[in-house]
Amino acid sequence: MSHPHPELGRPPKLPRGGLRVTALGGLGEIGRNMTVLEHEGKLLVIDCGVLFPEEHQPGVDVILPDFSSIRDRLQDIVAVVLTHGHEDHIGGVPYLLKERQDIPVVGSKLTLAFIEAKLKEHHIIPKLVEVKEGQRRGFGPFDLEFVAVNHSIPDGLAVAVRTGAGLLLATGDFKMDQFPLDNRITDLRAFARLGEEGVDLFLTDSTNAEVPGFTVSETELNPAIETVFRTAPRRVIVSSFASHVHRIQQVLDAAAKYNRKVAFVGRSMVRNMGIARELGYLDVPKGLVVDLKQLEKMPDKQIALVCTGSQGEPMAALSRMANRDHMIRIGEGDTVLLASSLIPGNENSVYRVINGLTRWGANVVHKGNAKVHVSGHASAGELAYCYNIVQPSNVMPVHGEWRHLRANGDIAIKTGVEPDRVVLADNGVVVDLVDGRAKAVGKVAAGYVYVSGTTVGQVTEASLKDRLTLAAEGVITVVAIVDTRTGQLAEPPDFLVRGFAHDTEAVEKSVPAIEAALAKAAGEGVGDRRQLEELITRAVAQWAWRTHRRNPIVLPVVIEE
Repeated sequence: MSHPHPELGRPPKLPRGGLRVTALGGLGEIGRNMTVLEHEGKLLVIDCGVLFPEEHQPGVDVILPDFSSIRDRLQDIVAVVLTHGHEDHIGGVPYLLKERQDIPVVGSKLTLAFIEAKLKEHHIIPKLVEVKEGQRRGFGPFDLEFVAVNHSIPDGLAVAVRTGAGLLLATGDFKMDQFPLDNRITDLRAFARLGEEGVDLFLTDSTNAEVPGFTVSETELNPAIETVFRTAPRRVIVSSFASHVHRIQQVLDAAAKYNRKVAFVGRSMVRNMGIARELGYLDVPKGLVVDLKQLEKMPDKQIALVCTGSQGEPMAALSRMANRDHMIRIGEGDTVLLASSLIPGNENSVYRVINGLTRWGANVVHKGNAKVHVSGHASAGELAYCYNIVQPSNVMPVHGEWRHLRANGDIAIKTGVEPDRVVLADNGVVVDLVDGRAKAVGKVAAGYVYVSGTTVGQVTEASLKDRLTLAAEGVITVVAIVDTRTGQLAEPPDFLVRGFAHDTEAVEKSVPAIEAALAKAAGEGVGDRRQLEELITRAVAQWAWRTHRRNPIVLPVVIEE
């Protein structure tokens, strides 16, 4: 397996007739999927998603791919192709279109409806190009063919890209459920046909590559979901991703069967389910879905609520219910159904929510204690099947953390792909397909770009470090009036203490350290206000560490008199 080397420098000029593949997100992480193809001077973008922040990234809303390597080539982009409508594949599109609004956005009907609604919130009117499986469309030097794939959202597509350098096949997120709820299976006949033609580079979904066997069919969840609806003594509150149309369909079917009315809770859930219903992807029996206000007048046994928040996101409805900060008050006898997987890194927040809900008397049914979720991704057995059907010349595992990428590469090698033709890349690594061989040739910037409130890219690693320090260590503000003639304190300094483990009186014990620092400065003729502030900062910080083993942020204010 060829690994990217840390010493990779700037990529050379793309050889004439070659195809360049650069993932700007989605490698070594779950989310932020974005791959840029370059051929004959033009660029094609496949997906543009976001990554959700973890606990060590406070105040961050979402994390974007880094567009800096393509920013001076925005006019060369012929299209951005979206494989499906999940946030980790479409969430970054508004930010890309803010840099150039008229990039054609290509995708299937449901995917485009989801992105159009999202873009409306950003006041962007996109140039949409709707496609469906079986179609072929040309965009610049790229000839695209779209293939149906089954995933945990309807209308998923794999993309076959024919170029002068060869044929690339990107699976997008997929699995091979043989009994999907919408009867739309992954088109292995098309995969086989493309394999016959000769797939030169195969980009495959790695998320479940470590999981042996085959991903269970969605239909196997029906008994567990129905059990909840049949046996719950009071209300049923279901939490799911706001885009998981298949799972919501199963919930609606169970509610109809056991005479419960359903209300959607949460802006994204209401919006997405409205779109899915309008376009015919969600079959809602007449009178089943009602407004939340109507439910309040009904007996608990006839109520089901569907909300977002299965990943423990702090502001999502479920977390707020657990914190008693939501209009829906969880009580004894309520059943909460978490119908989703755990995103790696989010486990702690999810268990915190589960514990909070249980405390108020809810019975929480989740993946750990019932069969209420199956993954949307192909397990190792399905990936092996795909490699055997497609028989690609070169493989580049995508969409997954390092362990997933490596496991996927190992499967490819077991099915006969030569080890040096399996390219394990990191975000920003530039892979060139030239004369039928794919190899890493360079590296471009692909760091995290943080969206925080209305700002994009203004939060840096340094400011996150400051936020964590503030959270863990607190802040001490020192207001010192210094006599410019003597260089000494004119009066005792004022301290404002926030989040530091000790009170103001304790901090006042740092005054001798401040006085000593100022005396030393005066002796050496240092009297500049900024230098004095730095000296006070150092004196208080050293005192805090020496006496309390704490590293607070020190904010000095020197007033000269």
